[in-house]
Amino acid sequence: MKTIQFKVSINAPASKVWAVLWDDSTYRLWTAAFSEGSYAVSDWKEGSKILFLNEEKNGIYSTITRLIPEQFISFTHIGNVKNGVEQPIAEEAKKCSGDTENYTLTETGNTTELVAALDITEDFSDYFSRTFPKALNIVKELAEQ
Repeated sequence: MKTIQFKVSINAPASKVWAVLWDDSTYRLWTAAFSEGSYAVSDWKEGSKILFLNEEKNGIYSTITRLIPEQFISFTHIGNVKNGVEQPIAEEAKKCSGDTENYTLTETGNTTELVAALDITEDFSDYFSRTFPKALNIVKELAEQ
């Protein structure tokens, strides 16, 4: 297990970057870099469950562990979702259960630095190293419009 981090500087206020990250319509745009048709289901409150799903309703379920609007959000991943149903935590899911994914926004003047940090297993390192920069560049483009 290791933590990897990705950063992007965005010429927009943190409030706009936050909206691009978590509003449903723009969330779907930037997360398409990971899987076309991706979306999230949650009430977006600290302590709540969140489902990260693709078009086939497969993905992962997590908890919003910490939430400071327009500054920080942390997800703790729990297990897998298959066909829209949360799966019991099997051996494969145990590898990622408890992993975190954090987004930190720091606004300085007219610029916001977005840092995404996530725990990953070695087998996902190459995938996220390729896709996360693409996803964050989409966030940047949307927020700077």
